[in-house]
Amino acid sequence: MSVYAKERSIAELAVERACKLTTIVSDSHNTGEVSKDDHSPVTVADFGAQAVIIGALQTVFPEDPVVGEEDSTILREKVSLRDRVWQLVCEASTFDNFESDIGKVESSNKMLEYIDRGKFEGGRVKRMWALDPVDGTKGFLRKGQFAVCLALIVDSNVVMGIIGCPNLPVDPSNESSGKGVIFSCVKGEGAFVRPIGSSIDSGVPIHMNSISDTSKASFCESVEAGHSSHDQQARIAQKLGITKPSVRMDSQAKYASISRGDGDIYLRLPVSASYQEKIWDHASGNLLVAEAGGVVTDMYGKELDFSQGRTLKNNKGIVAASKEIHSKVLEAVQQVLNSSYNN
Repeated sequence: MSVYAKERSIAELAVERACKLTTIVSDSHNTGEVSKDDHSPVTVADFGAQAVIIGALQTVFPEDPVVGEEDSTILREKVSLRDRVWQLVCEASTFDNFESDIGKVESSNKMLEYIDRGKFEGGRVKRMWALDPVDGTKGFLRKGQFAVCLALIVDSNVVMGIIGCPNLPVDPSNESSGKGVIFSCVKGEGAFVRPIGSSIDSGVPIHMNSISDTSKASFCESVEAGHSSHDQQARIAQKLGITKPSVRMDSQAKYASISRGDGDIYLRLPVSASYQEKIWDHASGNLLVAEAGGVVTDMYGKELDFSQGRTLKNNKGIVAASKEIHSKVLEAVQQVLNSSYNN
C-alpha cells in the first residue's frame, strides 16, 4: 500500500465534493462574483470549495497547515454573501456519502474558520497542503476550464496531487463520454484519471505522448494574455516547427491535459519581471506531469522550489513537456527570451 494512501483517498473525496459545489454554482448562474484587492475575481464557489476541502483536512489531519488562496474577510463583511456560501457548503455534502470519511462543515462560523486556516505562510516545514479551490476563476465564470487543486508537500517536495476538472471531457476523442474528471498522483507511483462520481479506486493510468519531433507537438497555453506572453510563445512555436494551433484553456487543466496526451507542451512565460507564481497554481500539476512521464522546470531549467513560502520566488516561468523534447523546448524558450532582452 502507498505510504500516502490515506492522504490520497481523503484528498480525492474532498476535491470531489468541492467539484460538486462548483457545479451547483455554475448551474445556478449565480456566481456571487466580487473583486479582490488585486482586482482578480473571486466567487462563492472559491470560498465554498476552500471551506469544504480544509474542513475535510481538519477532520482527518488536524495538525496539518494549509496554504490556500482565499480568506474570509469579505464574507465577514457581507452577511448575504456568507449566507450564500454556507448554503452551498451544506448543499454540496448532500450529494455524497463521504461524511464518515471526511465529515462535513458544522456551522457557518466553522466555515469561516476553515477558510482562514488557509492563511499559512508556507516555507520549509515538515508537512503542509497547497490548495487552489477554484483555479482559473475567469474560466469558471465563462463556463470554460477551471480546476480544483490540492497537493501535499512534505519537506518542500510535492508528494501527492489531486486535480478536479468538472468541465474537462472524460474522453476528448468521444464527445458523448460526458465531462468531469479527477486526476491523481503520488510521487513514484504514476498518474491516474477517473470520471467524477466513480469510485476512487477506478482510476486508469495516464501518460504523456511519446514524441521526439517537436514539429508534431501542440501547445497548451493560458487564455489570459496577462498570465503568459502569447507573442513569445508564438515565436517559440515557430522555432520548434510547430504549426498546430495552440489549445488555450485556464487553470491547471493545462497540466492535466498534457499529462494524458491531449497536448504536449505547456509554457507559462512571465509578463512581468516582478511577478511570482503562487505555489497552489503549480504544486499538483507539477507532480502530475512528472508522474505521467514529463518534466517541469522554470524557464532556466531549474526545478520548482516549493520551500520559499506562498510563492515560487526562486523560479521564473514554467516549461512543461515530455522527457523526450523538454530540453529542445527549453533551448527554444531561452533563445526567444534572450532575443527579446537584447532588442
